[in-house]
Amino acid sequence: MERKRTICDICCPSFHCGIDAYVRDGQIEKIEGTAEHPQNHGLLCAKGLAARQYVYRKDRIRTPLLRVGERGSGEFRPISWEEAYKRIAERLLAIREESGPEAVVFFSGYTKWYRPWLHRLANQFGTPNYMTESGSCMFSTFLQWLTATGNVMSSPDVDRAGIFLGWAYNPYYSRNLAAAGVEEAKKRGMKVIIVDSRITPASLRLADLHLRPRPGTDGALALGLACELIKNGWYDREYVSKYVYGFAEYAAYVKEFTPERVELLTGVSAEQVRTAAKLIGHNLPLAINESAAPIAHHRNGFQNYRAIMALSAITGSFDRTGGQIPVQFSYNYQAAGFATREKEFVGKVKTRPGYPPVGGEKYPLWHAMIDEAQFTDLARQIREKKPYPLRAVVGFGLNHRIAPGSDRLAEALKTVDFLVDVDLFLTDTAKLCDIVLPTCTSFERSELKAWGGGYLTVTQPVIEPLYQSKPDIQIICDLARGMGLADRLLTAGPEACIRYLISDLPVSYEELQASELPVKVPGARGREPGRMLAQGFPTASGKFELYSLEIGKIREQYPDCGLDCLPVYREPICAAEQEKYPFTLCSGPRIPGAIHSRLHSVPWARSLRPDATADLNPADAETLDLQQGDEVEVYTDFGCISLKANLTYMADPGTVYIYHGYPEADVNTLLDPKNVDPYSGFPAFRSSRAGVRKKVG
Repeated sequence: MERKRTICDICCPSFHCGIDAYVRDGQIEKIEGTAEHPQNHGLLCAKGLAARQYVYRKDRIRTPLLRVGERGSGEFRPISWEEAYKRIAERLLAIREESGPEAVVFFSGYTKWYRPWLHRLANQFGTPNYMTESGSCMFSTFLQWLTATGNVMSSPDVDRAGIFLGWAYNPYYSRNLAAAGVEEAKKRGMKVIIVDSRITPASLRLADLHLRPRPGTDGALALGLACELIKNGWYDREYVSKYVYGFAEYAAYVKEFTPERVELLTGVSAEQVRTAAKLIGHNLPLAINESAAPIAHHRNGFQNYRAIMALSAITGSFDRTGGQIPVQFSYNYQAAGFATREKEFVGKVKTRPGYPPVGGEKYPLWHAMIDEAQFTDLARQIREKKPYPLRAVVGFGLNHRIAPGSDRLAEALKTVDFLVDVDLFLTDTAKLCDIVLPTCTSFERSELKAWGGGYLTVTQPVIEPLYQSKPDIQIICDLARGMGLADRLLTAGPEACIRYLISDLPVSYEELQASELPVKVPGARGREPGRMLAQGFPTASGKFELYSLEIGKIREQYPDCGLDCLPVYREPICAAEQEKYPFTLCSGPRIPGAIHSRLHSVPWARSLRPDATADLNPADAETLDLQQGDEVEVYTDFGCISLKANLTYMADPGTVYIYHGYPEADVNTLLDPKNVDPYSGFPAFRSSRAGVRKKVG
C-alpha cells in the first residue's frame, strides 16, 4: 500500500482534518489521521473515521443524468458531459435572454470549498441570486458582528481568558477539536460557564456552573447578566466610555432584567444568574463561544446573539487579550493571518437596478450586510413570483431538507422551469432535477485550503475521480466556458484561478502542490488584540454599537420594519402556541456520528444511532406512558412524523429534540416556513412548538 495525504471535508470547514489514505491498486484500503498535520495532529472524529465508507457509498452518481420521468420519480438516463454542458448552457442563456439574469438562482450547500468559484460564476452571469445554506447557519455570526462592530467575525482567546462563557458549547458532539483548548485552559485555572438547555459532555466535563435556559430565551439571560454586571460595577467604565456606543440606552434597558424576572423568562434561577454574573465580574477577561446555529435558530435569534456578545463589550473584553479577537478571513471563511485575492476573485458586478436578491426586500438588514440572497425566502418567491419570477436553480449540494417546511420547498422546486444539481449522491432533491452532475470527494480532487496559524495547502487527489465524477470547481469552470462568459480566469480553469488567488503571497503554486503537508506562509500574522481599538471600528459611530445606527437607518427607510436598535428581547414562542402544543420542538441538536444528512447512509456512522429518534426527558416519558424505543408521533399544524423514543436525562423537560435530515422522519416538514427571524430570515429550528403522543397500532 502507498500512503497518500489529503483532508476530510465531511463536516465543519473550520477544521477539515488531515488524512493519511492507504491506497492499493487505486483503491483506498484504510485511513488514519495525519500525525504531523497542524490542524488535527492525527486525531479523527467518528465522522472522519467513516470517510472511506462515505467515498464508496453505493449510491454515488456515476454519470451525468438527464431526467426522463416525472420530477421526483428518479427516472433518468445517462448522458455525456458534453451533452449535459450544452443543455445547461442553452437553457440558462435562453432564460437570461427572456427573463433577465435575476431569474436564475445559483445555490451552494455542503461542502463549501468551491464557493468563491460559484459566487464568481453567479456574478459573471449577472444574477444577484447567489445563495448558500449559510443563510440559515454560519452567517448569523457574520450578521451580528457586522452590525455591532463592522467586522465580519471574532474568535474567543481561550488561551488567555480568565473565564469562558460556553454558550451552546458542545464540542464533543460537534467541532471536536475545539475542546482541547478549553480543557487546557481550565487546567491552568480558567473558569467555565456552560449555557445549554441540555446536559452535555461539555457541561459535565468542563462547567464550574451550568445554566439551562429554555430554548430561545438566551437573550433574556444575557440581558440579566448585563443587569447584574452593571449594577454591581463589574463592567469596564473606561473601555465603555472610549469604545462603546449606546451604553446609556442599553444600561437603561437591561435594568428591566432583574434576576427574578430572568428566572420567570428563562427557567434559570435568580440565584444562578447572580452567581454567574459574579463569576464573570471577578474573573475577567471574558471569552465567549461563537455558536452560529443554536443561538440563531430562533425567531428572536439575531437579538439573542447581540445580547450575548454585548457582554464582551461592557466587560472591556472585545479586541483585548483573553477576550473576543476580531478576525479577517484569508480564504473561504478561514482566518489564517494572511490575505489572498478572494475578494477580488469573487468580484461584484452591478445587477440591474430595481432587482434585489431573493429576500432582499423582506430582510433589509440582511440585504445591507450580507452579499448573498436569503434562501429561506426562496420557496415563497418561486410560488408568488414577487418581486419577479425565478425560473431556474443551479444547485451544488441542493438539499430541500435544510429548509423549514422542507416539503413545501420541494413542491416549489418542482414548478421551476429548469433545475440542475451537482452532487455526490442521488438525493431526493436531485431526483427533482432536470440534469444531475456527478461531483467527487476530497479524496479525488485538488483544492486550495487555509487554516489558522498561517497554513495553506493545495491538496492532491489520492485516487482518481470515481466513475465519471469531476471536482466542483472544474464543473464551474466548464459551465463558464460553455456559456461563453467573458471571464478569463474561470474559462482558463482551476489552476489559473488558484494561481491568481495566491499571487500576492510569498509561496508559489508549485511549492504548495509539492508539499504533502500544509505550508506555513512566511509573514503570516497571528491574532493581534487591540488593532480595531487603535484604528477605530468600521461602524457609523466608529465604536462597538450596542445601539445600532445601521438598524436606525433601516428604520428611517422602512418605518414599519419592526426592527429594534438595541438588543431587545422578545419571546420566542407566543402564549397561544404554548397552549395548543405542550412541547418545545428543537430540530437539529448535534449527535456524534452525523453532520446534517451526509452520513445517514454510511453504515459505521449510522450504527451509532440507527433509528430516527425523539429525545425526551424520562419525566415527560412517564406522563406520556412511554418506554425506551417506543414508537412516538410528533405533530404540528404542518404534519406528523413517527420516530422511536430515546429517553435521556440530558434532555430538558418539556422539550423534544430531533436530529434532522432523515427522509423517513423529516422533522423540518413540521416547521412553519414563516416562523423566521425578521432581522436575518433565519428559521426557528430550535424553538417551535409540537405535540408528542405514543403511537397506537
